[in-house]
Amino acid sequence: MKSEIILAKQNSATIRGVGFVPLVANVDDRGYLIEILRTVDPHFTKFGQVYLVGNFGRGTIRAFHKHEILWDWFFISRGSAKVVLVDDRRDSPTHGQMNVFVTSARNPSLIAVPPGVYHGWMSLEDDTQLISVASEVYNREKPDEVRISPDSFGDVWTVRGR
Repeated sequence: MKSEIILAKQNSATIRGVGFVPLVANVDDRGYLIEILRTVDPHFTKFGQVYLVGNFGRGTIRAFHKHEILWDWFFISRGSAKVVLVDDRRDSPTHGQMNVFVTSARNPSLIAVPPGVYHGWMSLEDDTQLISVASEVYNREKPDEVRISPDSFGDVWTVRGR
């Protein structure tokens, strides 16, 4: 499995259909405004729901799952996170490929995750918050998700010196 670390300042990903979009903070003397996702964006499909996920402590992992229909768009609104994606689509030219993104509120970006791509994230700081927009409403009776263990792709969560 090929792995690639993509820092927030970069603007491309190798997994087909994944988008890593650097965002712009519009700043003036009042504060800042960041447009996260718009219906005219090329990586947008449709709207289902928005939710906020907060991790109390650094090192908290929420992983892995994929969807068959649903698209996810992730934005870190507070703190920082390591996001790991693995392409599980058999018909994809990037099948089996892994991308690792490091993103934060201080360097805003949006990660677009298509169906069939396993995804998970780990807080790199205490009280990290992720805003997720989903293309579908979550169906509690019949969830569109396949869950696997956080260690399914090996030791992807350890932060190593470089």
